[in-house]
This record gives sequence, structure tokens and C-alpha cells, in this order.
Amino acid sequence: MLQRIKARLDADQIPQQLAPSDAEFSTLRPSRKPTKEIIGRFWNQLKPTASAEDQAQIADPATIEDAETYGTNIENFIGTIKLPVGVIGPLRLNGMNANGDYHVPLATTEAALVASYARGAYAATRSGGVSTAVLYEGVLRTPAFVFKSLLKAGQFVDWVVTNIDMLQSAAEATTRHGKLVSLEPFIDTNVVFLICRYTTGDAAGQNMVTIATDALCHAITDNCPVAIENWYVEGNFSGDKKASALGLVTGRGRKVSASVTLPAEIVEKTLGTTVEAMLDYGRVANLGAHLSGQFGAQAHYANGLAAFYIATGQDAACVAESAMGVTRMEPRGDDLFCSVTLPNILVGSVGGGTGLPSQAAALNILGLRGSGCGTALAEVAATTCLCGEISIVAAIAAGHFTRAHESLARHR
Repeated sequence: MLQRIKARLDADQIPQQLAPSDAEFSTLRPSRKPTKEIIGRFWNQLKPTASAEDQAQIADPATIEDAETYGTNIENFIGTIKLPVGVIGPLRLNGMNANGDYHVPLATTEAALVASYARGAYAATRSGGVSTAVLYEGVLRTPAFVFKSLLKAGQFVDWVVTNIDMLQSAAEATTRHGKLVSLEPFIDTNVVFLICRYTTGDAAGQNMVTIATDALCHAITDNCPVAIENWYVEGNFSGDKKASALGLVTGRGRKVSASVTLPAEIVEKTLGTTVEAMLDYGRVANLGAHLSGQFGAQAHYANGLAAFYIATGQDAACVAESAMGVTRMEPRGDDLFCSVTLPNILVGSVGGGTGLPSQAAALNILGLRGSGCGTALAEVAATTCLCGEISIVAAIAAGHFTRAHESLARHR
């Protein structure tokens, strides 16, 4: 590898290439409220690397007409990117919140993904549907407070736990829907993290809990008699947009379990393999997960979640933490029990990108747009992951995985 790198580089030019540059540049003027004129100004600065045809693709007339709508979700708006959207279903859910047959939109550029999830959905629905429930919910924000000593940190924690009601009131005064349901101090010598867990109604709630926690922190700094050296609204303890052991164990968002028992006949006729073959591969895959140090043990939650999040207007970066959990496959007599548990499903049926035109339409396809649908949407997300697990395990167990990708992706 070192030889290949050296062969590509000119040793005489490397210092010049890597040196700082003070060349002149023209910056983009920031914009929060897009208009046709401002969008045109941005595109003028993007040329000549971008052509008029590129502008027409991204800043098409329909997009420009809705520029004000999109502008509430982005800065320096120049248009929209079009992604292919496929649909799977009907996917039958026998859930505590999502109950019925759903058609699930998935936005992706990965050929074979929708076909795979659709196959899993067909097998699950043929088997009577998926039982699912939201087991727990609570979005975390973890402010950090720095003190001169361990003693001061301990005194601070003592003050916090005796003033919970006041802090809860301060946080909840910022939101109609958010509730501070727990607050747990975590001390590391002179630094205290406060693990603040909120319910967020039907919203994913990332901004909601940040604003609420900021108010809580100001209530602390205004009233706490213990001298605080410094504080931060997020101490990087919560697992926000990253996989963490804390998120796997306690959850951050909505914790959802989903399960189905696939009759042996359906495994053979629909998935083209056997229960025994799927269990054999499952044991090897489980070992691989443990040996490689994965958070949990699963095949590819991120595939389905990313496609689902993008289609329905969720924060796609949350896939980093949402795609953790455990897939189980066990014999039930001659049949196959399959389940997933995902502790960090971060979705909302209101707020964020859910009000954008295409994303609102995708939620309408599901019948889960607007108030009262957040928990049902989380159950659909987890069940979609279960379908993907069933299909990919079956494909690899049967030796069909490579062939499917060749026919649906590379060689189409």
C-alpha cells in the first residue's frame, strides 16, 4: 500500500500542495430566507463548475415555487435533491400503536434494498403479521458542569436532587409537549453530567430537549450556591447521533421490539431456504458480531432506517444511534421465531422535515402524519428493520445474496 501511495505522488510538489494557501476567495453570503433572486445569486457563484443544466435539475420550477417552505429547514438554500422512492407492503402490524396493513416508503439509491425488505415484509405478513410495541421512550440531553474539586461536585449533586421540582418546571416551561421524566447525575471527579430524559410527544424532539435543557441549566446557574467553573448544554454523554453503550442499555428515543414466527413452509416457499439453514447462519453471524465488538448484534438496521428516515422527513444523522440493537432467531418447533429490539428509534410524525412536501406525502402513504402518530411510526420503523433482517439472513443462508445484488444492481 505504501508503494502504491508513493507511486502516485510527486515528492517535489508535496510540500507546496500541503502548505497553507492565502489565495483570494469569494464567500457565499449567508441566507436564511430563500427567494428566487437569492437562489439565483448562489448559482452564479457555483458556476462554471456547475452548469445551467445542473441548476435546472436542483432548482427546478416546482422547488423554486416552494422555496419559502424548504427554507424553514435549511440555510443557503439552492434547491432539492431527488432520490428514488420505493414502497414495500402491505406490511401487517399487530402493534400496541400501529395496527393494520401499511405500505412503507423507502428512499434510497441502493438497488436491491427495497426488493429485499419487500420480501421480508411479504413473509411476515403471510405469517400473520408482526407483533410490536414501544417499550420505553425518552430523548436524552446531558449537560456537563465543571467544578474545582470532587467535593464541590458532590455538593452540586446534593443541591440538584433537592431542587428537582424547580428544575423540572424551568425545563417544561419551554415546551407544550416535552416532559422531563428523569434526571440522573453522573460524577467523574470534578465534572458532573446530568442525564436528562424527556418525553417529546409526537416529535423526534432533538431541538425541543436542547431548548428545555438550556433553560434547566440557566435555572441552575441562577440559583445554585455551589460555584460552577464552567458548563455546557451537552457534555457528549447522551449518545446524540453516535452509537454508545449508554444508548444500547438505557435507550435514547423510543425503544421498540417487534417479532414474528415464520412457519417452516413460508420460509421454504417465500424465502427459498430452510429454518435450519437460517439458524445455522444466524449462529455464525452472532459470533461475528460479538468478536468484532458491535453494539448489539444485527445484520443491517441502518439500511432500512436510513431509507425510512429520508423518505419520512426524519433526521438522517440519527441513524448513527438508531441502528443499534439485537436480532434474535430461535426455533419454535419446526418454525422460526424472529425478533428485533431497537432502543434508539428517533422519529416523529410532526416537526423537523415531516412538513416538507414529499416527506409529508410519504407520511400520508403510511397514514401516520400529524399528531397522535409518533409511537406508531416508531413501531413501523422497527418492523421494517425486522423485515430486512429476515430477508438478508435468508439470502446469505441460501447462498442467494451475491446473485441478488448482481441481478438487481450491477448487471441490471
